[in-house]
Amino acid sequence: MSKDIHVGVVGTGIYLPEKTKSAEEIAAATNGNWTADNVVKKLGIKKIYVPGPEDGTQEMALKAAKDALKRTGIDAMDLDLILDIGEEWKEYPLTTSALYVQGGLGAENAWGIDLQNRCATGLSAFKIAKDMMIADEAINTVMIVGGYRNGDFVDFSDPHMSMMYNLSAGAGAVILKRNHGKNLLLGSHIKADGTLSRTAGVEIGGTKHPINRDNIDEAYKSLRLMNPEKMKARLNEVSMPNWFECIDEALNKSGKQRSDIDYLAILHIKRSGHEGMLKELNLSHENTIYLEEYGHLGQIDQILSLHLGLEQGKIKDGSTVALIAAGIGYVWGASVIQWGEYDG
Repeated sequence: MSKDIHVGVVGTGIYLPEKTKSAEEIAAATNGNWTADNVVKKLGIKKIYVPGPEDGTQEMALKAAKDALKRTGIDAMDLDLILDIGEEWKEYPLTTSALYVQGGLGAENAWGIDLQNRCATGLSAFKIAKDMMIADEAINTVMIVGGYRNGDFVDFSDPHMSMMYNLSAGAGAVILKRNHGKNLLLGSHIKADGTLSRTAGVEIGGTKHPINRDNIDEAYKSLRLMNPEKMKARLNEVSMPNWFECIDEALNKSGKQRSDIDYLAILHIKRSGHEGMLKELNLSHENTIYLEEYGHLGQIDQILSLHLGLEQGKIKDGSTVALIAAGIGYVWGASVIQWGEYDG
């Protein structure tokens, strides 16, 4: 392979359900543990999106995929690979979401695979896609796509779950192309801490704690912190250092430094964490979009932020875009995109 091979972002696609849930409705669901004012001011949630009857994880992904093709003008037959980053909570267990999208698009020349790294899956997929495209000359055009609706499992009356009250619903897609000539996907860096692998998740419904007639109602609201003390103590110790390590390493791999960042595509986190991240990176609200009108769409957040940043003109030709994510498990990640024409 030539050392001149590069991978560029062609464009994005988004799907959001029609129904939303307001801060007032979220507060009411907490049975008085939170006020609407604090849901907005502290948790940073003005509203979240709620899936409708037809908004399955796979179906939303297909809608976002179609939107991406329409916006970019890419023909489905030109897709070589579909990496689905959607969640495991989907219409039918043990079905492959990437292949549902492939079939729905009529992308007959593509093969597909599902990836999963919780809310860091999107950035993990950026790295995997680029590495695969450089390694295999048969892979020229890749779609990263996925749907998300893990909020179905949230019990708002559980005070430990306030960090997940922001879980929203929707889907996103991004198309990458080898030697696209612009919008270069540069370096990525992922860091994991497997000591936290079972501190959070859906507790009832797997082989360890199967659903039965006695726990069925609880099971479908059992996304929870299974070891909240361990998780919170460990995250307080390592989360921010790990995040900044990923950012700095991704920038270093890209020949960049923190001062080069023009736009930060950051997942939705509580307001104080968001403000702290901006301060540490010497950025302002002009350099990002706080997703308080959308909530947290899991691994779709970075695609959504990139999409919105372009729509609102915050990302321009020449902009260096840093995308950051974190997922329970626990994993942190960052990727860098240089927007605009490639002169190399």
